[in-house]
Amino acid sequence: MVAIITTKAWEHTRPDRHDHRHAFRVGAGLALPGAVLLVFGRPELLVYIVFGSFTGIYGRAESGWRRARHQIQAGTLLCVGVALGVLLSSLHARTWMLVAVEVTFAMAGSVAADALRLRPTGPFFFLFATGATATVPAGLIAPLGAIGLCLSTALLSILIGLIGSSGETPTPRVKRGRVPPDVGMHALRYALVVAAAGGTGLLLGFDHANWAMAAAAVPLSAIDVERPSDRELQGVLARAAHRTAGTVAGLILTGVLMTLGLPAVGVGALVIALLFPTELFMARHYALAVGFFTPLVMLMTELADPADPFALILYRGLDTVIGVAAGVTAAALVGRRDARCR
Repeated sequence: MVAIITTKAWEHTRPDRHDHRHAFRVGAGLALPGAVLLVFGRPELLVYIVFGSFTGIYGRAESGWRRARHQIQAGTLLCVGVALGVLLSSLHARTWMLVAVEVTFAMAGSVAADALRLRPTGPFFFLFATGATATVPAGLIAPLGAIGLCLSTALLSILIGLIGSSGETPTPRVKRGRVPPDVGMHALRYALVVAAAGGTGLLLGFDHANWAMAAAAVPLSAIDVERPSDRELQGVLARAAHRTAGTVAGLILTGVLMTLGLPAVGVGALVIALLFPTELFMARHYALAVGFFTPLVMLMTELADPADPFALILYRGLDTVIGVAAGVTAAALVGRRDARCR
């Protein structure tokens, strides 16, 4: 019986050829510029190109110019996020400044993502780009250089997406309708969760605020304002559970990888390699994907700003719980407009 259940679970989780093509495109968008940085001995700069390569995550189920359009839009928001983070870093911003910027950007990013119909939904990656680059010490690279790395990688990812469209079935043209009515309410949810998680971070410190605010945005990404549902809260709870379980597994994997004592170039190679399985499973099993995504981010930030790794692992677990709890609470308290009117 256990074998049957396991087999059925794997059949649901197993990636198909479309998942492999997508993961290869996204991975190539990081591997090519990443290899250049490693050759020149600058693995600590991977953080900037990683966020640029996230441009390739968007438009997974699309092809051709429709995918390119959404990737250009998402890439622009990612570059804005990195630019904000670099600015905060160069200003040696206090924690309250980071929280204020991220609350504002969460609302703007949520509205933009919903209005542009970006997939994946929500402002998570844009927020994370801001927070992660804000924690990188100023002086690692000139601000314009950091933004240039992100921008050039985003452009490369868009080009790879266009080249990768050859041989794919063209995406049917979809008539664009009006902006969903709950876009503003959903943006308010994001503002509330980011403010709540960031407020806790004010007590714990700058880096805590960054990770907690990013984690807070994750549960809300399960809500699609274009497809309202009475089961939204169940989706939020499921996403929160997956995020928590995946993060715990990922932190354990991070600890194992850190005990290997690899040189910086070897750690950088791991960061590049981990993006492929992250995207391979992202649409199939979110917790499994997060299990790869977490060490990617942890190792990336460790290269840019080394710290006590095992204390950091404990802190990231705590920050995730804080953020996820804030996200679930906001989803439960701030419902859809039509649901409140019934």
